[in-house]
Amino acid sequence: MLELPRVIGHRGAKSHAPENTLASIRLAHAQGARWVEVDVKLTADGAPILMHDDRVERTTDGQGAVREMTLAELRRLDAGRWFSAEYAGERVPTLEEFLDLAAGLGLGINLEIKPCAGREGETARTALETARRYWRGGLPVLVSSFAVESLEAAMAVAPDWPRGYLMDEEAPDWRAVADRLAAATINVNAKRQTAETVAAYRATGRPVLCYTVNDPERARVLLDWGVSAVFTDAPREMLAGLGA
Repeated sequence: MLELPRVIGHRGAKSHAPENTLASIRLAHAQGARWVEVDVKLTADGAPILMHDDRVERTTDGQGAVREMTLAELRRLDAGRWFSAEYAGERVPTLEEFLDLAAGLGLGINLEIKPCAGREGETARTALETARRYWRGGLPVLVSSFAVESLEAAMAVAPDWPRGYLMDEEAPDWRAVADRLAAATINVNAKRQTAETVAAYRATGRPVLCYTVNDPERARVLLDWGVSAVFTDAPREMLAGLGA
């Protein structure tokens, strides 16, 4: 059984630092987060990096599709100035760099496989082969994805690592899919949850994790319903609001 904290930093501390950067991970840790979640994609030359979007415009000073850019091209981009001058010069991290940092900080991690279309299996395989080589942390790695094909690949590459079945809207066959994937957790959109939906997920014996929650009052309601953990952009505020 996973020992999950009630609060997990979403892309680090996304409200206070540029998401999916090493600076954001460090800040999440400084704010008291014990776990962080990050997104993993592949470059054109097959390197796993931290990036949420299919394109780089929103979170860097560059232009283009991630799947068409090499690691060297992506590393030349500034991934911090868009957020604030304080973070100018932040780079797009490699998965290896993130794993080294997280292990050094003693963080638990949720790797969300965020593949570009058509690279679902490839992204999961490459990311998890890399993670299994380089992860030196003492806590388990939770691997999650909206892409069922990515979770199927995760089962093959890292069968002993727990998997989180990610959903936005509830899939009609979610129970069967969760069972087939041997999912360890159900990760769902907090905005769509009721006491009844949480109870149904928990009835399968799996912890329920909710994204993305930035209001401590909403988090308290979800936790009272039996949710095990919430992903938040602001770990400091969430932990303070929950009295943690």
